[in-house]
Amino acid sequence: MIVLGYLLGSIPFGVLLTRWFGAGDLRSIGSGNIGATNVLRTGRKGLAAATLLLDLGKGAAAVLLADALFPGTGPIAGMAAFLGHCYPVWLKFRGGKGVATLMGIVVALHWPSGLVYAAVWLGLLGALRISSLAGMAAAVSAPVSAAFWGRIDLVLLLLGLALIVLWKHRDNIDRLLSGTEPRIGKKRG
Repeated sequence: MIVLGYLLGSIPFGVLLTRWFGAGDLRSIGSGNIGATNVLRTGRKGLAAATLLLDLGKGAAAVLLADALFPGTGPIAGMAAFLGHCYPVWLKFRGGKGVATLMGIVVALHWPSGLVYAAVWLGLLGALRISSLAGMAAAVSAPVSAAFWGRIDLVLLLLGLALIVLWKHRDNIDRLLSGTEPRIGKKRG
């Protein structure tokens, strides 16, 4: 289930979609990240939405498939899918930041926490238009929400994955602190 989760998570949908639809090599555009926010910088909103849904879907699929095949292995497969997305072997371990994939995992593991995750992510994104801040806050909400709902069995896993999301956003954190983090819909300066 670890190998299956990792391989599923490591599919770089943003890179594949932008290449297939003639938007160039995503890794040489904007931030160079392989996620939906950077796909949006290509000006292709449809590709960005597809990347978001596919990245979310691969996290959920890893959990659900693992639990269907071997009940109780969903959390492990979800963790492996998250690591596959963030550190894909196909891209020399330079992957995405994991926000959408983590949402899929959280929804599949415990849907009430997934709803909280979505509300935090979309609420902050709509209010502040800062993708990184919304994504980090959503990731941090996952272990907090799981604890609130009494899913103590998920708290350590979700805390660990949230910490990786924060680590992957360390450059964004520096820009947030200096006031230079770009907002969605604005050109990078």
